[in-house]
Amino acid sequence: MTTQIDLQGETLTERQQAVLDAVLALMVERGGDVTMTAVARRASCSKESLYKWFGDRDGLLSATVRWQASKVRAGNYDRQTLDILALRDSLIRFAANWLGVISSPTSIALNRFAIAQAGAGGSNLGAIMLANGRFAIGERLKPLLDAGREAGLLDFDDTETAFRSFIGLVGRDVQIRLLLGDALDLPPAGIERDAARATDQFLTLHGTEKTRRGKINA
Repeated sequence: MTTQIDLQGETLTERQQAVLDAVLALMVERGGDVTMTAVARRASCSKESLYKWFGDRDGLLSATVRWQASKVRAGNYDRQTLDILALRDSLIRFAANWLGVISSPTSIALNRFAIAQAGAGGSNLGAIMLANGRFAIGERLKPLLDAGREAGLLDFDDTETAFRSFIGLVGRDVQIRLLLGDALDLPPAGIERDAARATDQFLTLHGTEKTRRGKINA
């Protein structure tokens, strides 16, 4: 069994996925400080296999972050026939996925450890998190935003700025509160409502007359 996440040009096997899940579990238990030996022991594999699959520890961490970030996806849509209903649904799916991921214990542990390491210096985890987390997620959503603009449903000058606007509306202060230990209650139904609310706010800010007509007729 494989899943379509890029790992040095290849897809992850079920065994490799299990290794990355072991890394995430250790992150939660140990506050992020994991070693290749600990991962090999938890995943019941050899360190030689880890080095073969992922390279060094930074390679393993990069793959782990990509594995976690791969859970954030926009909904399925046809770029050629995109309408307001498909655009709204895809944005809501992306927002709900992202909120679910960033509020999970594994993401909280990853982010806390990355922040601590960045402050201490001597670690690449912060750069790994940015490149394979936030920036990779941005590149996953931007094609949808561009498709919405091409379809005449969205109006903005810069895709990166539009992405930041959307993420800001979705995330609000949720992530920083979670990182600081606030016990927020984020059940699936609540995440779905928040995702829909943020999407509608974004469409109000960046939607066109065509978008407004489509929402009225829907």
